Amino acid sequence: MAMADTTSSTPDPHPIAPALAGLAPDQRAGRGRRRRRWPWVAAVLLVIAAAAATFVPRKTEVQAASVQTAYPSQQYTQLAASGYVVAQRRAAVSSKATGRLVELNVREGSLVRKGELLARLDAADVSASLGVSEAGLRQSEAALQQAEANLKLAQSQQANADDELRRVLGLSGQGFVSPQSVDAAQTRARSAAAGTAAAQAALATARAGVGQARAQVRLAQVNRDSTEIRAPFDGVVLVKNANVGDLITPFSNAVGTSGAVVTMADLSTLEVEADVSESSVGKVRADQPVEITLDALPDVRFRGSVSRIVPTVDRAKATVMTKVRFEKLDPRVLPEMSAKVSFLSQAATDADQKAVLAVSARTITEREGRKLVFRIDADDKLQAVPVTPGRTLGDVVEVASGTLQRGDRIVVDPDPKLQAGRAVAVSAK
Repeated sequence: MAMADTTSSTPDPHPIAPALAGLAPDQRAGRGRRRRRWPWVAAVLLVIAAAAATFVPRKTEVQAASVQTAYPSQQYTQLAASGYVVAQRRAAVSSKATGRLVELNVREGSLVRKGELLARLDAADVSASLGVSEAGLRQSEAALQQAEANLKLAQSQQANADDELRRVLGLSGQGFVSPQSVDAAQTRARSAAAGTAAAQAALATARAGVGQARAQVRLAQVNRDSTEIRAPFDGVVLVKNANVGDLITPFSNAVGTSGAVVTMADLSTLEVEADVSESSVGKVRADQPVEITLDALPDVRFRGSVSRIVPTVDRAKATVMTKVRFEKLDPRVLPEMSAKVSFLSQAATDADQKAVLAVSARTITEREGRKLVFRIDADDKLQAVPVTPGRTLGDVVEVASGTLQRGDRIVVDPDPKLQAGRAVAVSAK
């Protein structure tokens, strides 16, 4: 019996699979279409970027400077130097005595007069010594009075002895007294004279004792006065170096002790000590007019003159100390302030010391026959501001007229193509 064909008779488990396979989307075709779309998107973005770069103006990078104030006196400057304000009369006030500070009557800034009591040390020991010396003086004075009385008595006795001797000699010449009586009278006279001489010597000794006692009293008074610290001149207390309770030992550097009690200065002797280069000292002369500026008062100009030139050179710095006096002192000027000194070819007037607006010469340009500067406003846009240049004051030029204000930003070395209204970016260089 022949076997049946099992292959042709086995049923298909998924009879509709071929049909569904034909209906499924072609994924490879979709990916191809997306890849073809991206170049067009990129091209559009490039076109937009190019248009933005073309139609949006770029900021021009410029350098800027500020409008500043200057002084016409700068045109007379021959030499500049720096230094400090120094009081020519200054003292660290202390005491010759050693003791504990028990009283301090001043503080920083106190105005004091010459001889005014600043402080006091403990004076118990010197006061006791003064009492002993005064008692010794009284004792010496009593001894002097006794010596004076003894001298008067001796002189009286000598006078009596001399009178008696004269009477005896007179009677002896008439033969009424014996030679022995004459000898006795002469002996008494000589004894009285010796007593007078001894009394005179005792008086001299007593007087010397009184002098010595008075000297001892004066010494004790000096020691007591040494415990009272007084101002050596009219001035101002700059530094308080000690406090009540501190041990004052002016000739010792021991730990826990102080030397000076206060440091004071006479502010009427303020001068500027400026270091002038050794190579430039030939440009400086006595009584030469100067202009002084202080870092603490930058908007104030002080007139002055060269007081003296110290006749020696600082070998380490190669400078010569030059002392400059103020024409008129200002109460705002204080010791140790930093100062700049401009040595002038001629004295500055009041008008020369009035501030004027000035700009760098590199900021001024010419457009259509007019001098102007380009001011940068708050939006970083340019404004053309006409100006009238004035005097050249060192490295800046005075602005004789214009609408500029101090602190305005202006363009340095403006490009000929710059125009008002143009947006700029200020370089950080």
